[in-house]
Amino acid sequence: MIKRNLELNSLFELVEQFPVTCILGARQTGKTTLAKQLPFQHYFDLENPRDSAKLDQPQLALENLEGLIAIDEIQRSPKLFQLIRYLVDSNKNQKYLILGSASRDLIRQSSETLAGRIAYFQLGGFRVRDINPNQFSSLWLRGGFPDSFIQNSEKASSRWRKNYITTFLEQDIPQLGIQVPANTLRRFWTMLSHYHGQVLNYAELGRAFGISDMSIRKYIDILEGTFMIRVLQPWFSNLSKRIVKRPKIYFRDSGLFHSLISIETIDQIYEHNKIGASWEGFAIEQACNCIGKDAQEYYFWRTHAGTEVDLFWQDAGKNWAIEFKYSDAPRLTPSMKNAIVDLNLAHLWIIYPGSTEYKIAKNISVIPLQNLKDDWEYL
Repeated sequence: MIKRNLELNSLFELVEQFPVTCILGARQTGKTTLAKQLPFQHYFDLENPRDSAKLDQPQLALENLEGLIAIDEIQRSPKLFQLIRYLVDSNKNQKYLILGSASRDLIRQSSETLAGRIAYFQLGGFRVRDINPNQFSSLWLRGGFPDSFIQNSEKASSRWRKNYITTFLEQDIPQLGIQVPANTLRRFWTMLSHYHGQVLNYAELGRAFGISDMSIRKYIDILEGTFMIRVLQPWFSNLSKRIVKRPKIYFRDSGLFHSLISIETIDQIYEHNKIGASWEGFAIEQACNCIGKDAQEYYFWRTHAGTEVDLFWQDAGKNWAIEFKYSDAPRLTPSMKNAIVDLNLAHLWIIYPGSTEYKIAKNISVIPLQNLKDDWEYL
């Protein structure tokens, strides 16, 4: 088993500090495996009929328990949130670890009742720091889902991901109460893969798919809320500039993206016209995991004149940004200089697939993707 010590240590800290800790993430990212390394005294899995039956009368089942109580797949029983609030307020000997696979609804439900009592921890797939350096290409090809990454062949990994997509569309989506035909969402998902790394035009995509703008937004909200895609909103900073105002989208797992565009081997990536977009999406996800911000705190920035940064965020009262370049040796460009000035950046990093770290200007550094550090220690 690949150890995820950084995530485990972060969870220990949250459980120690808060009455309720919530692990969020897509299906099969290892939430349950990670949770079971914590010292809980009671565990309920709402996908297990016996555990689900025990919680048919939840107050009777929970109120006399003590210690850390884990409840997996809690989105199946949203009524538990209000009860958990009452229990942690009335019984200081209880703490809860809850796990869920649907971010937006789960956060909304829990924040309404558990404000001030709950901490959120989002778990993604494996990261560059979790693997051996010689496995880098496999992580890019197969993605970060543990069961995809550890398969003994590229063919087996591809088969796992295809089955994951089918299960997600045909079982997981309906179980979340989302009534969209699986075949419709599959066709939409496949079409969306061609917009990976691009600015999204809802009307254009709606015309191509034959549905309304509102339906397009609904489908994207579904995929974003279940951690399948990342939607980066544009950053508005300088009203004198003509800024691109539509969002960009990325598939959060490179392996699923490759399955949707029928890539099964690393050689096929190198020959594909989407290689740059594939690497950019993979690198953005790795960087976001290191920076540690909430999804809505990341932006991109682009002017109609061509100046852009791929990832922008604020921290410690300053502005920071990253450009992702699939090239051998990135060089200083006018766009980088303009971005520093227009966005008032404290620093701009250029992340690339090479092996050497170097500076190309006073506040512009080039960093190999494989060198990314925990908690974005560059600040």
